[in-house]
Amino acid sequence: MQKLTDKMNIYHLCFFFVCMLLTGQRSYSQTKVVAGIPVNYEEENVPNYTLPSLLRLSSGELVESPDTWFEKRRPEILDLFATEQFGKAPDRENVSFRVFETRTSVLDSKAIRQQVTIYFTEDTLRNKADLLLYLPANLQEPAPLLLKIGFSPNCLAVDDPGVREGMIWTREGKQIPASEGRKFGSFDVEKFIDQGIGVAFIYYGDIEPDFPSGIEYGIRGRYLKPGKEWPAPDEWGTISAWAWGLSCVMDYLEINAQINVDQVALHGVSRLGKTVLWAGARDERFGMVIASCSGEGGAAISRRQYGETIKHMIDSTRYFYQFCSNRSQYGDQPENCPVDAHMLISLMAPRPLLLLTGDTDYWSDPKGEFLAAKAAEPVYQLLGKAGLETGTWPTAGTPILHDLGYFMHAGGHGTLPVDYEVMIEFIKMHFTTP
Repeated sequence: MQKLTDKMNIYHLCFFFVCMLLTGQRSYSQTKVVAGIPVNYEEENVPNYTLPSLLRLSSGELVESPDTWFEKRRPEILDLFATEQFGKAPDRENVSFRVFETRTSVLDSKAIRQQVTIYFTEDTLRNKADLLLYLPANLQEPAPLLLKIGFSPNCLAVDDPGVREGMIWTREGKQIPASEGRKFGSFDVEKFIDQGIGVAFIYYGDIEPDFPSGIEYGIRGRYLKPGKEWPAPDEWGTISAWAWGLSCVMDYLEINAQINVDQVALHGVSRLGKTVLWAGARDERFGMVIASCSGEGGAAISRRQYGETIKHMIDSTRYFYQFCSNRSQYGDQPENCPVDAHMLISLMAPRPLLLLTGDTDYWSDPKGEFLAAKAAEPVYQLLGKAGLETGTWPTAGTPILHDLGYFMHAGGHGTLPVDYEVMIEFIKMHFTTP
């Protein structure tokens, strides 16, 4: 028994470091300066701030009914995020699909594997991505699904030799066969299948490579106006592009009769945590979002100026390309930005939202994520749903699971095995339990 425990401890430790590598996220928790910009990790240095009102229209009128929220205030907030943070995305046109594997028995006949190519434009040579699905075998009814957007091609995301090999982008901007890249770990598909939950995977680099010049190869380049080398200040950054690609995936899921399209949960980590929040906000077909360590630009309050800030993100040496250019005007004055994280969270209401984080992931500000969720609670309550229902920041390992959920593991940036247990509980609570 002790040997088994030791093995599990080693597994958990390895899994943690794998997640760190896959996210491309350096551990800045002990770093006082990033990109030449000071970093604050002290609560006493958090400035006083006032969050923009959620339940007041730009005209000043109070939002006192669900109808006013959905017809007026929600569209206002959505438009602000599109123009000031993530960037407007074009309409989806000429999206098509080719199913090249329909029903292969896997996991000792517990599951069936399906593989689909999604073509984002009429060009079937470029701008395409493979979607990998595992669904419970012998389905009596359409299954709920966890859709995971990840940092690895599908063949590296799972331990399954039957998955078609994809291509992977290197940090140097080269595309190589996935087999030439490193395999850091495998997602435990069986854990979800055993609970009646399907799992799907898509590689974010197939939508848009994650570096500034990736626009030359990704979906944004396809939509550039003639003579333009970069989107307009209010047009999409890569986060918006990845979210756009997830909506293309949902277009396919809607025609797959084996999937309950009302019960699709999105999951992403770090910058992909930001991505799934924006995807869920702009596409209400997604029934749930699970965002891990999304931090600045995601679920953490920007005005707190704790850990990573807008100024860190939009620096020319870092991730400016992930947002629309308008975001850069708020680097020195985040208090002037018309949006903040609580507003992004509110756009998910009344659908279930789970925020996952780590108690030592100071860079991503786990407390700031809790405070944002608490500040978004009035919208959930207005729509007849339960928010966090507590003002006390929970200790690590203490889940809050209502319609709005929050869980902080003991550890840093990434997703740990305990997070998956909480994810399954949250999915079952809202999707599979009567």
